[in-house]
Amino acid sequence: MPLRVRLTLAYLVVAATLLAAGGILFTRQLHSGLVASVDTGLRTRADQLVQSVTHTSDEGINFQDDGTRLIAPRESFAQVLGPDGSVVESSEAIGGHPVLQSAELAAARQSERFLDHRLDGERVRLLTAPARRADGSPWVVVVGTSLAPSEEALGRVRTGLEVGGVLVVVAGALGSWLLAGAALRPVERMRREVADISAHDPAATIDVPATGDEIAALGSTMNELLGRLQRALRQERRLVADAGHELRTPLAILQMELELASRAGRTHEELTTAVTNAADETRRLARLAEGLLFLAGSDEGGVPLDRHHQPLEPVLTAAVGAARDVASPAVSLRVEAEEGLAAPVDALRLRQAVDNLLHNAVRAAPAGSEVVVRDWTDGGVVFVEVSDQGSGFPEDFLPHAFERFRRADGARTRQDGGAGIGLAIVRAIAEAHGGSAEVRNQDSGGAAVRIAFPG
Repeated sequence: MPLRVRLTLAYLVVAATLLAAGGILFTRQLHSGLVASVDTGLRTRADQLVQSVTHTSDEGINFQDDGTRLIAPRESFAQVLGPDGSVVESSEAIGGHPVLQSAELAAARQSERFLDHRLDGERVRLLTAPARRADGSPWVVVVGTSLAPSEEALGRVRTGLEVGGVLVVVAGALGSWLLAGAALRPVERMRREVADISAHDPAATIDVPATGDEIAALGSTMNELLGRLQRALRQERRLVADAGHELRTPLAILQMELELASRAGRTHEELTTAVTNAADETRRLARLAEGLLFLAGSDEGGVPLDRHHQPLEPVLTAAVGAARDVASPAVSLRVEAEEGLAAPVDALRLRQAVDNLLHNAVRAAPAGSEVVVRDWTDGGVVFVEVSDQGSGFPEDFLPHAFERFRRADGARTRQDGGAGIGLAIVRAIAEAHGGSAEVRNQDSGGAAVRIAFPG
């Protein structure tokens, strides 16, 4: 169901409920007020009749002489009942038959009471009042009036409320329909704009209304979402292009070596060289494919970890030992591990990150220099850093060091199969541990890459 229809229906339900509740409350208050007004008039007339009855000493009561009229104007009437319950005086409108039943008469002799009765099919309001004469005889005065005028007035009010309420609800529903349409028009416009955005549009945005309200906030949020999607799409396209570029060279070399090896008349040494070169390119392809699969997995759902609280020194020492096998003999490697330092880490992933850092460091380290791997803790955070004494990173490379397929110039060029994804893998591993990675140039020369994670 469209939101505009739901809003209008919700208004109808709420408005009808409020108007109905208000109308019922108002009519009840009005009814109570009308009855109170009737009761006030009845009490005034009853007091007059009681005075006449109690102040008369003879058996008869001449209501005309003392100015009290039993026959009041309009729908009012009265009766005076003697000690035996007989009608002593009565308005012509109700005749000489007592309006009270025997039980009501007995109660009326005790105290003043209001009663609702029906006379000739018409609802009337009665007030009974005891009137004890000087000789102690219990007389009863009954005054009453028709409730027809009050009921007619109440009926007219109810009709007015019903008709007016229906008109108000209908007019309000129409206004709600128009207001909802006006409020949702920018949303519909934004929806159409988003639907028209093409996957090939690299900078598509939607127009945000300058209202500063929730609709404008929605538009800004959608533009931010579009921006993130566009950046992700550009990154994916660049990843595919860069991966294709990286794969082209080793595949071409591998194809060339295999073609040369397949030619007739090749010597054993030439075949051995061709097969060795082909194996090197195959290993390079395998490393590149593994790295790309790792980064793709980190983009999808993060890096799966098998974390255990364990010492870090064995991991760093093993990584340095492996790096010595590929490093130049003129470059020394050293571990500075804090004694007893342990942290909840995945040892295999941490080793992978340190291996990547060492691979970069030993390629950039000049002869006679040193590569240092060290760890320490500060404020509950564990740090692992690999530093070298090479030429360092170019300053314009530092902000982009962890981007995929980014390479530095100078000493950090594409050597030994480097594809520019090693630092990206390091950052992904650090973030999977709840930490971060940082690259900097040291004041004393050389570069340092540090990863930090909670200890």
